[in-house]
Amino acid sequence: MKGRKPKPTARKIAEGDARKIGKRKLEAKQQAEPTAFPGLPKCPRHLRGRARAAWNFWVPELEIMSLDKRPDAMMLEGACVNYARAVQADLLIEREGLMEKKGFPESYDLPALLRFLSEIKAGLHPVRAPVYSHLIYDVIPNQQIEIDRPEILIVEGLNVLQAGRLPKDGKAVPFVSDFFDFSVYLDADESVLLSWYVDRFLALRGTAFADPKSYFHRYAQLSDAEAIATATSIWNRINLVNLRENILPTRPRADLILKKGESHEVEEVALRRL
Repeated sequence: MKGRKPKPTARKIAEGDARKIGKRKLEAKQQAEPTAFPGLPKCPRHLRGRARAAWNFWVPELEIMSLDKRPDAMMLEGACVNYARAVQADLLIEREGLMEKKGFPESYDLPALLRFLSEIKAGLHPVRAPVYSHLIYDVIPNQQIEIDRPEILIVEGLNVLQAGRLPKDGKAVPFVSDFFDFSVYLDADESVLLSWYVDRFLALRGTAFADPKSYFHRYAQLSDAEAIATATSIWNRINLVNLRENILPTRPRADLILKKGESHEVEEVALRRL
């Protein structure tokens, strides 16, 4: 019975095993080992900027590791291109201040949402939708859910009642709410919403924020005072602005308005005449 394949000596050195075994012994052993393959793939000429820089960084690392088979050039190129695109996207988000606009109308993929609702209304099946992760604070790549002709579909969102800008040419432009048979707006005073937001932020420090993969992991070790100050700042800078500019103005468009008190009990009900 074959055992585990031995690790190349170069990889042991790269991973720091030289301290345990002795660098001279490992280097002598490495010289006696056959070369894994003659050289590594050359950087494609069309790679530019960050993609080329990524190639020039990763390829020498692969050579040090003495891999037992030649890396796939196309896969390596794809990794470099995707890395460059990810960095470019992060810079764009930072430059345009888009992370400060999460939940604002411009942060949604409106064409995709309208297409999804249109296909649902048309009775197509199955209809696919992306999966959003609160852990990474983004859509999960290459992951979708399928909706197969539901009898009732609940669409929840901060700005789903937005009317949007009317077209100057008079052409029909669908709004998300055009696909709704009935709409409900959950309302509460600003002070109550702030209280809920801070309480939730404090609770998440020991749960979701504690995960190292979480986008908000940097908040996990905040003290109570620091967490309250941080949550209040985020609320005033982002959430409150979105509430006043985009969410609250859509309240009159709802068929039913339910106003909650601090204990989450419904205190007021306003129903539009049907």
